[in-house]
Amino acid sequence: MTSYGRLWSPPPAGLALSGDDVHVWRASLDLPAARVQCLQHTLTADELNRAERFYFQKDRQHFIVARGLLRAILSRYLDMEPDQLRFCYGPHGKPDLAIMPGQETLSFNVSHSHGLTLYAVTRSREIGVDLERIRTDLDCEDIAARFFSPCENAVLRTLPAELKPEAFFNCWTRKEAYIKARGGGLSLRLDQFDVSLAPGEPTTLLNTTGDPQEATRWSLRALAPGPGYVAALAVEGHGWRLACWQWPE
Repeated sequence: MTSYGRLWSPPPAGLALSGDDVHVWRASLDLPAARVQCLQHTLTADELNRAERFYFQKDRQHFIVARGLLRAILSRYLDMEPDQLRFCYGPHGKPDLAIMPGQETLSFNVSHSHGLTLYAVTRSREIGVDLERIRTDLDCEDIAARFFSPCENAVLRTLPAELKPEAFFNCWTRKEAYIKARGGGLSLRLDQFDVSLAPGEPTTLLNTTGDPQEATRWSLRALAPGPGYVAALAVEGHGWRLACWQWPE
């Protein structure tokens, strides 16, 4: 049985991130009201307006915590106050740091699901992360037939029924992590590339339609965020080192 606690360590006091390091942070979005208020004070007017668009209070609070913790985490690497960070957005909505003169560059990505969130951070590499809670009430084969590649569907159909939900979400998170790393949004169809999905098999980007060399540019890694969840990390290039940190709250 996986010991999730050992995988996610408290961060060291002196946090270093070299060009070959990839850090992934795990955090809960369910924090005390006083802490939510503190994080809210670090957000910009635009972020606060976005928070107000959520109908349910819990969703508003989760947005505030997710964005506030992103600021808190990035500020540790940049030696800046969290409320001084500014973000810009790519054509498909992927957020990036708006680099100010003299500021270091970081690449990051965020994913959250049912009260849990992951933050992936690195330097000089494109990166994507995706997190999902495993659901057993879905018709996995029907959804896969609509969105996954023929190769992935063939593998899914051969698996025992008890493994299909995990395999389905393995496939989904690996695809989403790769798409997010590329910053392509919905312009890249899920059936245009193949990933491994069977539980216990190596996590791999197998093929990409139209450009056979594209798959060699990327590394995929499965993450173990906690019982009942699956997650995947996509990173440009190879030879990087992964460290997984638990946000102390």
